[in-house]
Amino acid sequence: MKEIKRISYRMESGKCHSTKREPLFMTGKMFSVAVLVFMLSVLLSVFSSCARMGSPDGGWYDEIPPKVVSCSPSDRAVGISDKKIYINFNEFIKIDNPSEKVIVSPPQLEVPEIKSQGKRIMVELKDSLKQNTTYTIDFSDAITDNNEGNPLGNFTYTFSTGDVIDTLEVAGYVVEAENLEPVKGIMVGLYPYVEDPADNLLADTTFTTTPFLRVSRTDSRGFFSIKGVAPGAYRVYALADADGNFMKSQKSEKLAFLDDIIIPTFKDDVRQDTVWRDSLHIERIDRVNYTHFLPDDITLRAFTEVVTDRYLVKSERLQANLFTLYFSYGDEQLPEIKGLNFDSSDAFLVKTNEHRDTIQYWLRDSLLIDQDTLDISLIYRETDTLGLLQQRQDTLQLLSKQPYERRQKELQKKIENWQKQQEKQKKRGLPYDTVMRPEPLEMKVSVASTLNPDRNIILSFPTPLQKADASVVHLYAMHDSLWYEAMFELAERTPGLATEYELRAEWKPGIEYSLEIDSLAFTDIYGASSNPLKKGFKVKGEDEFATILLNIEGFSGKTLVVQLIDQTDKMVKELSVDNGRAEFFYVEPKRYYVRMFVDENQNGRWDTGDYDARRQAEPVYYYPEAIECRAKWDYTESWNPTGLPVFRQKPSALIRQKADKKRTVKSRNAELARKKGIPLSQIPQSQ
Repeated sequence: MKEIKRISYRMESGKCHSTKREPLFMTGKMFSVAVLVFMLSVLLSVFSSCARMGSPDGGWYDEIPPKVVSCSPSDRAVGISDKKIYINFNEFIKIDNPSEKVIVSPPQLEVPEIKSQGKRIMVELKDSLKQNTTYTIDFSDAITDNNEGNPLGNFTYTFSTGDVIDTLEVAGYVVEAENLEPVKGIMVGLYPYVEDPADNLLADTTFTTTPFLRVSRTDSRGFFSIKGVAPGAYRVYALADADGNFMKSQKSEKLAFLDDIIIPTFKDDVRQDTVWRDSLHIERIDRVNYTHFLPDDITLRAFTEVVTDRYLVKSERLQANLFTLYFSYGDEQLPEIKGLNFDSSDAFLVKTNEHRDTIQYWLRDSLLIDQDTLDISLIYRETDTLGLLQQRQDTLQLLSKQPYERRQKELQKKIENWQKQQEKQKKRGLPYDTVMRPEPLEMKVSVASTLNPDRNIILSFPTPLQKADASVVHLYAMHDSLWYEAMFELAERTPGLATEYELRAEWKPGIEYSLEIDSLAFTDIYGASSNPLKKGFKVKGEDEFATILLNIEGFSGKTLVVQLIDQTDKMVKELSVDNGRAEFFYVEPKRYYVRMFVDENQNGRWDTGDYDARRQAEPVYYYPEAIECRAKWDYTESWNPTGLPVFRQKPSALIRQKADKKRTVKSRNAELARKKGIPLSQIPQSQ
């Protein structure tokens, strides 16, 4: 038996006090249990009474953002030469993602050190300080207090190495040139404009040889604000700086530039600030005088240039009868191929895509197809270090991904399965074959039971065709319960690629059709022919569709490509118009949006820009509202594509780059006051 003394504990002012009591005799086991219970009770008491920070029972929440109490050197000081800066606060703080959110201008080639140290922030600049220059360190909303996360808000520290602080600002937005998506995280910078009597923009090499003078970075809305700007004239650029040198040095870097020269200015203005009582109720609306810096609506359309450097990307032979060469860029002159372990004369059927950067070589001879390895000498044109096309010769080894042995095993398995099937037919007294028929040419027909009046039928084949006999293709239409032969046209869908054909006809709404194709209508280069086909379908009636008519203002004499797009920003219908009137017929009842671009070179497709040629990407515009289509309804709208700023045009439902949630004080004291039945006016403002 052990003698212990019972001890009672009480809490006073957060401290633990003990009082001695009478002796108590306990067994060893009881003693251990008692000690364990005692320790747990002490821990629970301490945590419940001493660690109630932020809980309702512990008082009001801290809803006051941290405050700057001093800076060293002081904010907006002049004549500064010290590269280490301290910003002191009235409470413990933290910095959220300083490498992305904190912007130092002029831009620093060597990344500055930025870190929180309890109640202060330390910034150490690594680059040499420039003479007579205003420096700004824009913290945006990165600073919050350590406990509750109350944001300080947009805070910028400024100093000058000279005797003047430059205070002008310019602001605006960066959007994708192709689809007006906000561009997040792209650098936006200024260069001083030096007046040139000839104003030769093509001779301006500053963007490619000199780092930005002043810089900012876009937020999730594509918004930027460049601060600490001196009076003068400037050019504005945006750059997705891949190598961190703050100037355009790589062809693949996304960029934007403004043709206009900007001159920063300001004016006295008044804005309305809303003071919220809580998350639902407005306390008051204050009129606040402020300095309005201009311009504040610069719009930059960012694009990625076409990389015209040509080189061989890869070669592959996924099928035994086909190998493909992939180049980074096309060339009018096709490569020259010489077989090293086979005779390459008339050995290939050559097919190219539209851009001539992908070239297919279909092997004609079955002996070559069965050869697993083809060694070739390839002569082609490649871009040299000066950007000029020079002839190059390579030796390539093309290995089939479908080896001959494997294909033979698969063929033997098919023969055995066929033989078993014929044996079953024979035993059952059913007709059977003694010779295995060759496999027919697979043909896919892109038509279901119904067809829209403005669509055509696509016939696709796995291999290039040697013959397409339209005389044995028949199209019939039913009128008054009788079938009549209908006129149609059959042509290659993409010239040079004889694997897809389009059957075009004047489809009559509400009429039934029958497509009938005889056997041997299509034969590929290996002699395989198609089976007969009969397909019935009906063209939808006009009552099942809507019509959209758009009168486009302000683009007289220009060729426009107008696109009807769905809720995923995917194009559904497209029209090329030159009279300012876009007419979409046979529109299925759905919700749609409209996008348009100016086809400046009239090639029918959107083209990106070219900085060296000082050519902007072709302008893109969005109709700012959705169009709800109903069957049998006509929609006639007038549209001025320049009526809204470009950065406000794209409907929010289509924007994928959503704006980050703005960091604000959580305003939890109002809810706490309601629970306690305390008037909002009695909430302490100094908590």
